[in-house]
Amino acid sequence: MIGLLGADDLAEGVADLGAARAAVVAAAPGEPDHEHNRTRILAFLDDHPDALDRSCASGHLTASAAVIDPVARRVLLLLHAKVQRWLQPGGHADGDGNLARVALREAEEETGIAGLRVLTPAIDLDVHTFHHHGGTEPDHLHLDVRHLVVAPPGAVAVTNHESHGARWMPVDDLLPLVWDVKRPAYRRWAESWRPVIG
Repeated sequence: MIGLLGADDLAEGVADLGAARAAVVAAAPGEPDHEHNRTRILAFLDDHPDALDRSCASGHLTASAAVIDPVARRVLLLLHAKVQRWLQPGGHADGDGNLARVALREAEEETGIAGLRVLTPAIDLDVHTFHHHGGTEPDHLHLDVRHLVVAPPGAVAVTNHESHGARWMPVDDLLPLVWDVKRPAYRRWAESWRPVIG
């Protein structure tokens, strides 16, 4: 069942790998690369009972947020300090198995926007190697469960120390980029936005 939830609607965080696994299973269906990522994440969880914690050195669960303002038809990107790339807000589960809550928490912390709401189930699953731009952390896997997060109309982002900047990009400017075959995650995001932005 699809739901649009605020922070007060989400249960407190629990160190429950079963809840995280359920979120991965329930994520929206997708193209073969998306389904391959689902299989990879579930296999990783089977082999790593500590996957909710960043102390799991080979990799760990993360959750991120495709933040949109459906009224203005725009999406928020942050210039991530550690990787020096424009990305969506997101971060480590840090023991919390409620990945929708993690995505919403990270979006609130990294954008400073009040009144965000998260769409469940997740819209995208991604597995990628995290490489710290400064080289102070070893490369490791991020098993990312991505949610669509809806911002109030006219929201203004105020970044924290994790980003060097924020910019709202018109969805119509972003959509041509998402059809690039090198960006399957963005393509999946665009498909998930259609019911929300029209």
